[in-house]
Amino acid sequence: MAKKAVATFAGDRNARKFVKCIRMERSGKTGAYFFKEDLVPAEEAKDYFKK
Repeated sequence: MAKKAVATFAGDRNARKFVKCIRMERSGKTGAYFFKEDLVPAEEAKDYFKK
C-alpha cells in the first residue's frame, strides 16, 4: 500500500509542486517491512511507485 500527501511550497512564484510519497518496502536482511518517505516532484510520482 502507498500513500500520497500533497505538499506545496509557496515561497516562490516558480515553485514546483512536490508530493510526499510513502512506500512500504521489505528489508533484504531481516524480511521486515519498513516505510520509505520521499518528497518528489508531482510529475515523477507515478514513476516513483513503479520502482
